Amino acid sequence: MDLEGKVIIFSAPSGSGKTTIVQRLLKERTDIGFSISATTRRPRGTHEQPGVDYYFYSIEEFKNAIDNNKLVEYEEVYDGVYYGTLKSEIQRLWDLGKTVVFDVDVVGGLTLKKFFGDSALAVFVRAPSLEVVEQRLRSRGTEDEGSLTTRLAKIEEEWAYQDKYDFNLINDDLEIAIKNANNKLDHFILS
Repeated sequence: MDLEGKVIIFSAPSGSGKTTIVQRLLKERTDIGFSISATTRRPRGTHEQPGVDYYFYSIEEFKNAIDNNKLVEYEEVYDGVYYGTLKSEIQRLWDLGKTVVFDVDVVGGLTLKKFFGDSALAVFVRAPSLEVVEQRLRSRGTEDEGSLTTRLAKIEEEWAYQDKYDFNLINDDLEIAIKNANNKLDHFILS
């Protein structure tokens, strides 16, 4: 795959608001397009649509894509559950004249940055403090104390990677964070 376009990588620990920011940017801008990931997990409910939310693969199909060098990056996030970025998906968006936007975990983000080099802007989104993250996760009401403790420990580990990113976007106030992200994207895309 020839690098013929630019990509923007958004990564963040849980509770940072990364997905909210990415979704707003995609609604507000016509010059970017979202890279749909491939996964071996099953769709969640009826709201997740193949080719819109994810490309849903069997484990055999996914391993075939790995063997045939069809992925830029991939990771086995849980036992038997893979996520990855298809080269064909990136090309699809570049063919439409879009700058590709990724919403990926911290490890995947660094892998993409290494692959794309200067053609990528890697943005690390984070809450202003761990206390704010804990408050956000508690307000979701989806975690018991054990899983909350585990997630907070993982978030703290992931924060150690923020200096490896091109830009740290603090999400304390959503509107300010989106304004800052738009400014950074404008500068990167037009440079």
